[in-house]
Amino acid sequence: MIQETEVDGVQTLLAPGSGPLMAGLTFRVGRADETLATAGLTHLLEHLTLFHHGLSDYHYNGATGSVVTHFHMQGSEEDVVKYLVGVCAALGNLPLDRLETEKGILRTEAAGRQGGVGDSMPLWRYGARDYGLVSYDELGLSRLSADDVRNWAATRFTRQNAVLWITSDQVPTGLRLHLPEGPRQPVPRPSSALPITPAYFTERTNGVVFDAVVQRRTVASVFSAVLEREMYRSLRQEGGYSYVASTSYDPRGDGFATVTAFADALPDKQDAVLGGFVDLLAKLRVGRIEQADLDSVRVKAEESLRHEEYDAARLPMAAMNVLTGHPNLAAEAFLDEVRDVTVDDVQAVAVEASGSALLLVPAGLNAEWAGYVPAPTCSTTSISGERYASRQSDKVALVVGAEGVSVADASHAITVRYQECAVALAWPDGGRQLIGHDGIAVRVEPTLYDVPAGLIARIDAGVSPANLVWMPARAPDEIPQPKKPAAPPPAAQPRPKQSPLRSAAAVVLIVLASIMGAVTALCGVIVVSADPNNPDE
Repeated sequence: MIQETEVDGVQTLLAPGSGPLMAGLTFRVGRADETLATAGLTHLLEHLTLFHHGLSDYHYNGATGSVVTHFHMQGSEEDVVKYLVGVCAALGNLPLDRLETEKGILRTEAAGRQGGVGDSMPLWRYGARDYGLVSYDELGLSRLSADDVRNWAATRFTRQNAVLWITSDQVPTGLRLHLPEGPRQPVPRPSSALPITPAYFTERTNGVVFDAVVQRRTVASVFSAVLEREMYRSLRQEGGYSYVASTSYDPRGDGFATVTAFADALPDKQDAVLGGFVDLLAKLRVGRIEQADLDSVRVKAEESLRHEEYDAARLPMAAMNVLTGHPNLAAEAFLDEVRDVTVDDVQAVAVEASGSALLLVPAGLNAEWAGYVPAPTCSTTSISGERYASRQSDKVALVVGAEGVSVADASHAITVRYQECAVALAWPDGGRQLIGHDGIAVRVEPTLYDVPAGLIARIDAGVSPANLVWMPARAPDEIPQPKKPAAPPPAAQPRPKQSPLRSAAAVVLIVLASIMGAVTALCGVIVVSADPNNPDE
């Protein structure tokens, strides 16, 4: 049983566990609370907070997630008290003289981070804001100031916006949490970059990724487990198409959760995996669900819930639940809900998941035959304004007007309106990249367009100053140069291929073939990878 108390006005959760004492201080703030122009702010603050701890004999760390940030450690009672007191003290007196040093460390961390399959799913679902920001690199680092960090600490890392958890039945002696007053922050409302679902998009990847947003409830977690069993049986054991066939169930914090499923595939098996994946989803949707699968999920749930460490193990999630207003069920109550789940209940979640589904399909394939619509890669309108010719193609032009910018040909356009611009990346050489809230990006390169004097300044003036982010100078070989027109893509390939980009110099993805006369490749969506959880271990 999880007990609740408080320490200096901070809600505190207690549940005894074996082994070294573990504790964490969780705040209701994360990457979804930032903007693309301030992306990296919470992670930067986390690094600055932990700097004072330096080398230690006990294990401590921090993690910045989508809606919560954790400071956690394990050690003796004395260690716990020292660490948590130190975290609170550091939040009130951040080592801001290390601001630029820690920015460099974060960039190094990002450069070494391995992108995962499906990292771009949030971007395609939500666009370039709130929950979609976890798909992007921390683009705001270069513009963040000491005042930005100080204000973020004062307004987000507060007593009412925190929950303490400890694997003990009592609070360690001498523990004090000196935090400023401040209201609990509401969970961000999700945006959407998908006008229609179910939808799909393509990338060069070694498998198929499915995700769906469903109401957060016990039966939804059961559905995720049943889906995984079905995937393993049909795609690995019976079909022999996949080695990895797995699912995850991740609460979003607003009463909904994301069910994500992944099945890997070699190039010659990708078509079979896609077909098998779609078939098994359809099977669950029409209620062809094995009672044996449901029974197996129940047995595993009971084994987990009966474990003596269950309450201690779920403390971090329990803290998130408190911060986001979700009830924490006792183990027995949760088990009762699992036992009550029927095949019909699981089918209902399968229908719900199918309605909100987003599918990542290997490049060269599509899912329209299965009822999925292509996720948007073009804008529905173009800006009215002056046209500036491409130096490479007479079929494509840059359009700049009072409302924003477009790159357009006779029938397609990619557009970012100033009022809907999430960030404008600016390079000293005059290059600009405007990224809209929907994730669509327009690149303005003086080397590629016949850009007159003063146009770049006019674009900068149209963007909100808060969203203009200056980037480090590019090396000469990183500045795009005119090339010979490229041949149009084969007719059999209906959509541009997407790939995640990581380096600061290549921080945007736009299909450059668009300015070379490849009409259907004119449309592009920015995809910049980042680890959703930003662990610092």
